[in-house]
Amino acid sequence: MPKEQIAKRVGEIAEMLEMSGQLNQRAAGLAADAKQKISLGRGLVRPDVSAVLFDEPLTVIDPHLKWQLRRKLKQIHHELKLTLIYVTHDQVEALTFADQVVVMTRGRAVQVGSPADLFERPSHTFVGHFIGSPGMNFLAGQVNGQGVQVGDTTLALSAGRSLPAGDIKLGIRPEYLTLVPAQTDGALAMTVSRVQDVGTHVMLSADFEGTTLKARLSTDAAQLTVGDTVWLKVLGEHTCIYKNEEIVE
Repeated sequence: MPKEQIAKRVGEIAEMLEMSGQLNQRAAGLAADAKQKISLGRGLVRPDVSAVLFDEPLTVIDPHLKWQLRRKLKQIHHELKLTLIYVTHDQVEALTFADQVVVMTRGRAVQVGSPADLFERPSHTFVGHFIGSPGMNFLAGQVNGQGVQVGDTTLALSAGRSLPAGDIKLGIRPEYLTLVPAQTDGALAMTVSRVQDVGTHVMLSADFEGTTLKARLSTDAAQLTVGDTVWLKVLGEHTCIYKNEEIVE
């Protein structure tokens, strides 16, 4: 490749990464974020590649700079039209950065989908637990002729809903675990174990027969106190059903 063409490409990538003024500096004298930009540039500078693999490229970067670099990578992705394969253990990075997310555990891909897919319909309990802050709540139950038995309570299934008999798990996000009046269909009585008012919402922890569930509620719930009995709806349209850790409905 001619030197002029190399210089032009290097200049273009350096400008994208906002490093044009540092091209003549030694990497040893640069800050950690600038060194990381150099690594990113090495992956982007070649014009003859169809995909670039980034293996946790922002791990050593402080949170503010990490947000800036993530935004810059997103911009580069759209400008260069490259496929970027981005490996990370940070679910926030994965969900905000990617169009499609592959969730892996124990060497196996358990779900491929959009961030919305992973949040709304996790195909495996690992995905439900890993995605979300906090992750999905799980309740062990058993399907019988009357519905789903959870502890000593039987929850009726809605018309047309059919589940395989035997042991299952109910999975429901804290965002969809709602306070309801006593004896509401699909709800269980629980004991409040913790109330955290974080300003924008209240994170409620409630115990049901040894299992703690978390609910993200409006600030009106701040009046609840430890030891109160509350009814939370666990079986509804947003509830996922799992058998052998895989989603069945």
